Amino acid sequence: STLHPPYYPFLALGTHFGKVFLLDIQGNVTQKFEIVQVFGLYTREGFHENFDCPIKVVALHPQFSRSNYKQFVTGGNKLLLYERNWLNRWKMSVLHEGEGSITNIQWRSNLIAWANNVGVKIYDIGTKQRITNVLRDNVSLRPDMYPCSLCWKDNCTLIVGWGTSIKICVVKERNPTEMRDLPSRYVEIVSAFETEFFISGLAPLADQLVTLYFVKENSDHMDEEFRARPRLDIIQPLPESCEEISSDALTVRNFQDNECRDYRLEHSEGESLFYIISPKDIVVAKERDQDDHIDWLLEKKKYEEALMAAEISFKNIKRHDVQKIGMGYINHLVEKGDYDAAARKCQKVLGKNMELWENEVYRFKTIGQLKAISQYLPRGDLRLRPAIYEMILHEFLKTDYEGFATLIREWPGELYNNMAIVQAVNDHLKRDPANRTLLTTLAELYTYDQRYDRALEIYLRLRHKDVYQLIHKHDLFSSIEDKIILLMDFDKEKAVDMLLDNEDKISVNRVVEELADRPELLHVYLHKLFKRDHHKGQKYHEKQIVLYAEYDRPNLLPFLRDSTHCPLEKALEVCQQRNFVEETVFLLSRMGNCRRALQMIMEELEDVDKAIEFAKEQDDAELWEDLISYSIDKPPFITGLLNNIGTHVDPILLIHRIKEGMEIPNLRDSLVKILQDYNLQILLREGCKKILVADSLSLLQKMHRTQMRGVRVDEENICESCHAAILPSDMAKPFSVVVFHCRHMFHKECLPSSGTFCNICSAKKRGPRSGILELKK
Repeated sequence: STLHPPYYPFLALGTHFGKVFLLDIQGNVTQKFEIVQVFGLYTREGFHENFDCPIKVVALHPQFSRSNYKQFVTGGNKLLLYERNWLNRWKMSVLHEGEGSITNIQWRSNLIAWANNVGVKIYDIGTKQRITNVLRDNVSLRPDMYPCSLCWKDNCTLIVGWGTSIKICVVKERNPTEMRDLPSRYVEIVSAFETEFFISGLAPLADQLVTLYFVKENSDHMDEEFRARPRLDIIQPLPESCEEISSDALTVRNFQDNECRDYRLEHSEGESLFYIISPKDIVVAKERDQDDHIDWLLEKKKYEEALMAAEISFKNIKRHDVQKIGMGYINHLVEKGDYDAAARKCQKVLGKNMELWENEVYRFKTIGQLKAISQYLPRGDLRLRPAIYEMILHEFLKTDYEGFATLIREWPGELYNNMAIVQAVNDHLKRDPANRTLLTTLAELYTYDQRYDRALEIYLRLRHKDVYQLIHKHDLFSSIEDKIILLMDFDKEKAVDMLLDNEDKISVNRVVEELADRPELLHVYLHKLFKRDHHKGQKYHEKQIVLYAEYDRPNLLPFLRDSTHCPLEKALEVCQQRNFVEETVFLLSRMGNCRRALQMIMEELEDVDKAIEFAKEQDDAELWEDLISYSIDKPPFITGLLNNIGTHVDPILLIHRIKEGMEIPNLRDSLVKILQDYNLQILLREGCKKILVADSLSLLQKMHRTQMRGVRVDEENICESCHAAILPSDMAKPFSVVVFHCRHMFHKECLPSSGTFCNICSAKKRGPRSGILELKK
């Protein structure tokens, strides 16, 4: 049988009975010919001649067209070339004979390749020269049982397959200097290798080869009916070997009875179609497209890869739809029980199709997996009906309060009917009124609904960290006037800072009124107010005395020192009632009763250092006398006085009053310190004297230099007596001018004869005698 390559959209098929059928690509018979000859399908023109032996192969010129055929070759025992001459007659010439039957002819451009029992020849029809002879390798194989396979990859590359051997031959131009009597072209074998099976056909596929193999099993070990099927492989040729890319076993009718010669492989170069011919079947093979790849992935249940492949090639796929593949993937995940993955995939697959989204939600509800799909639902510009979101929220509310709270936080409030959900939460709170999760979520729902006062009540009840943020964000200060105690019980520091920062919205009077029954909280508020401004809460300073005394004694004395509005009598009364000595001493001194204050230090505190420090602060001689009188019979106090009063009181006054025989601790050291203090004072005085003398001399020199400086006199200056210009108009004439250091100027003749003082400055009694600078010319 013979199959002509389909240069046109039909197949020409010859049978063993000498008939030719034309088939379309679907395999339908379009024409049938009983007599084999060369003729035009669309014209009456033809060629007919009887041959001495059967013609098994024919090759047409590559330019052979529907209505114009000029050359063709036939093969039997001879290779015959038929071509038209200028008289439109057919001329026949013999290209080759004498080497047995010609089994295969392939014509490409100007090159004709044919195979006979000896090998493969290549003929250049342009130069009418035979280029080469490629010998058959395995001569032990019968050429009629294992025929040669030929195909042109391009205009100069011939692929030869014979038995188990494949050779790739390239026709090249010979260098003109090497020609002599040789053909202008030669053949180089660029690749030659052996295969595992027998070759029935070859075809090029880009840089690879499509090979049709005949697999001959050992008949001693295998029955005829189990003989292997033909294989269609794709291989990558290498210089001395090949690499298998893919392999497929083909099922054709009666393949157990077939031999290597019963198979042929033809290809349609323009459409990448390959035709496998067997005695009973013709199999059409083509390169797998993306649809085929997706079919295979889906068959293997590789949905992820199938979806990715469809998305990448969505413009090229014809039989598949991205969304349908995605739905198949979702169904597969649901069947596997991987509900979270199925729900997550919905985002990508369902996209903006809200109808499909709702269908999937109801499906997940049916299988009890609404929670799985909840976090992936649309929540942007495109969204489902509110009932869908409410259905999911109700489902969570039944079994998972935390999950319900998460959805309320993540979902925009406008996705669902807020009031319906609020009612549902309140119903659950009736059964569990202290549930913090439900209460917090209810507060958030109230916030969405702008019922901030209700939300604030819940936040305060829960002492929630967001309460202050809620107040500031929505300006709820009017709503917290009666909730100040709750706020301060939650966080005193934050509450007080907020109240003081927003004093214009909640007045100090209002806060004090609310905290009247909670003095410990009132103290915290007024204390911070006083720290910010000593005068703003002055009318509460009297109240603060008691508050400091009761709740914060360490800050009482600083308050008494810094406050100018505190009633001293009230403060003294409070401090004396509580026996606060330090505070009482300060108040007594502040009120002018320093002697009583010193007495308290000496008698109640018994702290001589503090008493001395107090006396130093007051710097009153009578206080020092009282201090000495009180200490004179107390040796430790005497020691303290000796060590500290040397720079304020003459120590002799204290020493003369010490009784004879009184034992004073560390007296020697105290006396040494008094002497050291005295020496120090002497040294300080001498140092000060030296500095004073040096400063006086420096200032005197500076004054002298200043008085010796010149004084600028020009035409703008006037005589302070006659008020005429100080300089004459004729500078060539002699003149005299008197300039005092006070910068007053006089003509000499305008001053009295004994004028050694500036009349103006003397009259004003500005100071001592001024110096005189006399200018003459």
